[in-house]
Amino acid sequence: MQPLTLPAPGKLNLMLHILGRRADGYHELQTLFQFIDHGDELSFSLRDDGQIRLHGDLPGVEHDSNLIVRAARLLQRESGCPWGADIQLIKRLPMGGGIGGGSSDAATTLLGLDHLWQTRLGEDRLASIGLSLGADVPVFVRGRAAFAEGVGERLQPVELSEPWFLVIAPQVSVSTAEIFSDPELTRNTPAITVRSLLAGGGRNDCQPVVERRYPEVRNALSLLNKFVPARMTGTGACVFGSFPNKGEADTVCRQLPADLPAFVAQGRNISMLHRRLAQLAQEVNV
Repeated sequence: MQPLTLPAPGKLNLMLHILGRRADGYHELQTLFQFIDHGDELSFSLRDDGQIRLHGDLPGVEHDSNLIVRAARLLQRESGCPWGADIQLIKRLPMGGGIGGGSSDAATTLLGLDHLWQTRLGEDRLASIGLSLGADVPVFVRGRAAFAEGVGERLQPVELSEPWFLVIAPQVSVSTAEIFSDPELTRNTPAITVRSLLAGGGRNDCQPVVERRYPEVRNALSLLNKFVPARMTGTGACVFGSFPNKGEADTVCRQLPADLPAFVAQGRNISMLHRRLAQLAQEVNV
């Protein structure tokens, strides 16, 4: 059987409001997710010995602690599947960037191995499994731009414009736990409705804390703000601005310092992972 190669797309939080802290320590939030056509790539090959082997490990991340390996083993347990897999990772999304690299890798692993192993658990079950790995995993499993509430697990699909984004990735990894534990983090933003949000508005409540702690992020925002309104995604470190077309985004990207990593990608309401899976399904039915 040929290896199955699938994308693991990045995402942007177009806004992120924190409504309060729950008794269990997690935060109630509202956020708006949109995917981008830029991401990691994973290839899956079948093993008949039940072993999960990840190739292309990340520096500083133990093999068995990687979300990809954890997702694969969790799917094995939940489905009772006897198969294993060799998984090759090509990493493009920055770690600690707030664009969902680890969560997206985990979701692509769940969907990819569900396809390869023919476990047929279905999207709802896979999203539930994904939630146990991280709050952002379900949105990648479902693959649709969404307004999210709770800890990010209650998803309402939305239709958004699909602009081109210039994303700057300051060379610093931001700790999500550190930001959410900061005493100066805003935790009392009033809830907003989807309708009022889509009419305009919203901000990232984490951004002031990250700007204060990480001058690299503050400087990137200041630089991008010279061209378009800039904001941070998630808990950072990546910052972004939107453009009506690729040409304008590319023009600004070329004006950035050579030592500042950046890329241009289109926003998408259906993730490139789900577009690829739909294409595979069509090929099978032909």
